[in-house]
Amino acid sequence: MPDKQLHPNEALKENSNFLRGTLAEELADTSTGAISADNQQLSKFHGMYLQDDRDVRADRRKHKLDKAYSFLIRVRMPGGVITPEQWLKMDYLSTNYANGTLKLTTRQAFQLHGVIKFNLIPTLREMNKVAMDCIAACGDVNRNIMCNPNPHLSEVHAETLDLADKISAHLLPQTGAYHDLFLEGEKVASSEPEEEKIYGKTYLPRKFKIAIAVPPSNDVDIYAHCLSFIAIVEDEKIIGYNVSVGGGMGMTHGAEDTFPRLADVIGFCTPEQAVDVAEKVVIVQRDFGNREDRKQSRLKYTVEKMGADGFTAKLEEYLGYKLQPAKEFEFTTNGDRFGWSENANGNSNLNLFIPGGRVLDTADYPMKTGLREIAKVLENTDGADYRLTANQNLVIANLTPAEQKLIEPLLEKYGLTKALDSSALRLNSIACVSLPTCGLALAEAERYLPDLITDLEDTIENCGLRHDAITIRMTGCPNGCGRPFIAEIGFVGRNPGKYNVYLGGGFFGQRLNKIYKESIPGEEIKPLLTPIIERYAKERNDGERFGDFVIRAGYVKATTAGNNFHQQ
Repeated sequence: MPDKQLHPNEALKENSNFLRGTLAEELADTSTGAISADNQQLSKFHGMYLQDDRDVRADRRKHKLDKAYSFLIRVRMPGGVITPEQWLKMDYLSTNYANGTLKLTTRQAFQLHGVIKFNLIPTLREMNKVAMDCIAACGDVNRNIMCNPNPHLSEVHAETLDLADKISAHLLPQTGAYHDLFLEGEKVASSEPEEEKIYGKTYLPRKFKIAIAVPPSNDVDIYAHCLSFIAIVEDEKIIGYNVSVGGGMGMTHGAEDTFPRLADVIGFCTPEQAVDVAEKVVIVQRDFGNREDRKQSRLKYTVEKMGADGFTAKLEEYLGYKLQPAKEFEFTTNGDRFGWSENANGNSNLNLFIPGGRVLDTADYPMKTGLREIAKVLENTDGADYRLTANQNLVIANLTPAEQKLIEPLLEKYGLTKALDSSALRLNSIACVSLPTCGLALAEAERYLPDLITDLEDTIENCGLRHDAITIRMTGCPNGCGRPFIAEIGFVGRNPGKYNVYLGGGFFGQRLNKIYKESIPGEEIKPLLTPIIERYAKERNDGERFGDFVIRAGYVKATTAGNNFHQQ
């Protein structure tokens, strides 16, 4: 039987001179705003994607012009931590080198959109001045690590951020390519050849995602990640972490051998073992992940193929010790806690709702200016900072009483808290970027979901559900960047203006949803959902969540595992 054909990306990575390729030459080429397909793949490892403005594609084609190329840059920032100084730098870069906006992502990071090729290197050098980078923010490596967005809540939360930092540093690619290409680095002469001790020359088969949660809050959607650590706390101290593997959201329309999958909890490790466990899970995926078909190459498919027990056995073989049995835990909350809250140290935090995660100024809502002015006030303080959440929102954290008093007039002046009066449906919404920049988008998401929620809010208000949280998420394609397949109401772009509608996800992220209707035009969504919402308001049991109700009422069957996600 002939050997399976490796995906072309595998040879590309192996022959890239540790992710350099010919990027230097192509970035210096001013005759085009694009780079070659091979270098596009390599550029992802350095935290950037080539895109174009799809809103103007047809017009530019009509006038025989090249596409309006630009780059998306993703920033690496474990746990979503950023200082006021760094916020001001990102604000500056978005204004001077990008499209004037900042996107807060579902991975607790920034995206800059609209950075033309000529401005790539200046942008990354400016980021470097404030100790920020985008290394491994994309590509076939471990990506930005998520955890609870506010380490000031307790020593426990601070410890999880410390773990996120340690794992992020440990799993960074060791190649000097990023430094060489973008920061004018000179290779230090060495008799030792360059190597990637963890990843090897071909890195991972696909992207890899890690999250850390502190029960009872599942604010990072722990089951949607390749690898997760669930903090087990006794007497206000972390005694260790439950380890979960094999979660992931993406699939392909019409391909039932692709599916979202929830992670399996496979055991427990001590705090001292956590970094080692992370490394060895990555290495198992490196050695056993599918390198022939990239649609089957995420860790979730490796775990599915090997079985949770088989994967665990191989992991323990690599570790040289066994994981302990998983310990009991419970999630009782999901999403963000909006408004003011207090830290263990007596300082305060303000969790702001950022619609669509898009920081920009509009005529009636100068949000970007307001956040900039607050950062200027906090820049010279000791301890106050900004925290990006896993749900595209922002925490202004660790404010002393004096600092809180300083920023309150700015909050009022720029109306930064007015969005907190939104319905719970809107506050629990997520949308991916989608059009016009994402090349994979089949339908709108970020630009459409707010209008759809406005349409549904009449029904929500009439049913007395304004303050009842329902998770609602929309993505422009089935790759699932907005984690739509664990939403109680999920929309996934199928064609321009049309969406697959999914119902029945677990409110705490503990259950996948199920398709309810396929390829529904946007204008038909409200009449489709209104009677379901009305019935939920009338017939729900005490404390019953929307996702649980639609299953009990028979609208969809419960999805019990990723491999039966497509079964009706």
